[in-house]
Amino acid sequence: MKLADVIKRLERNLQQPLPGKEGQLIMAPRPLDHARFSYEKKDGARKGAVLILFYPREGGSAVPFIKRPVYTGAHSGQVSFPGGKWEESDPGLEYTAIRETEEEIGIDKSKIQVFGELSDLFIEPSNFLVSPYLGFMEEIPDFQPDPREVTRIIECDFSYLIDKNIRKRKMMEARNVPKMDVPYFDIDQEIVWGATAMMLSELMTIWERI
Repeated sequence: MKLADVIKRLERNLQQPLPGKEGQLIMAPRPLDHARFSYEKKDGARKGAVLILFYPREGGSAVPFIKRPVYTGAHSGQVSFPGGKWEESDPGLEYTAIRETEEEIGIDKSKIQVFGELSDLFIEPSNFLVSPYLGFMEEIPDFQPDPREVTRIIECDFSYLIDKNIRKRKMMEARNVPKMDVPYFDIDQEIVWGATAMMLSELMTIWERI
């Protein structure tokens, strides 16, 4: 599906209220842990933002994901959207999302056009309240990933991303949770789950509106 058609449909559907929790919970791990994925703004939570970036690719459109390095932290080795924490020098969270995307995957932030945002999502393990933004580039990005923050970039065709057959489930273990029934997106042999899957689920809910 061509980039212009994707953006046009999303912009139209974004004129309706965001699905919020209803869309996010579709891909939330079970049993539901409302302490982990809380939908209330938390006092003392760190602010952050991510960018879901659309760009042209091979006659269609694509979205990049990044895989984090293995480290002693809450999101070690996980697949996510580019993004990071808000800095005091950032004029707003939209700027945070764009700045972090430039830093992590090496694209020129001046080429990014933001056209919408999704619902905030509180991530208890890292104490972040994350704001997801939607943006696009009209040219194919020249990715230059920062090896300190990114082990690989996963370019996912949007036509693949909207295929419901990539939405799967498995039993997993996570920090302090011995067994969870985890919905995930199967993308290029990577398991995209947790907060990223919940954000993506809200996006898919918006996309599927008639």
